[in-house]
Amino acid sequence: MLEPDAKRLLHIMGKTDQTKGILLATQIADAMAAIEKALAHEENEGIQDPKQVSLKQRSLPMLKMLKQCHAQSEDVVWGV
Repeated sequence: MLEPDAKRLLHIMGKTDQTKGILLATQIADAMAAIEKALAHEENEGIQDPKQVSLKQRSLPMLKMLKQCHAQSEDVVWGV
């Protein structure tokens, strides 16, 4: 994932501007809910720049990973 997209998703999940970090298994449900809320907001407001890939498209791999980690009660670690 490109850095600007990763930073945007981290910001949505409440992990702003962290090049290294951890999302505990107990925090994953809240992180997924935050992304889903941002996706709903984007869809409801019609926020879409035709020159950019949508948040929905950018977040799908992250949501897939978060769901898998949540199901296995695993933490998500990056930048280490």
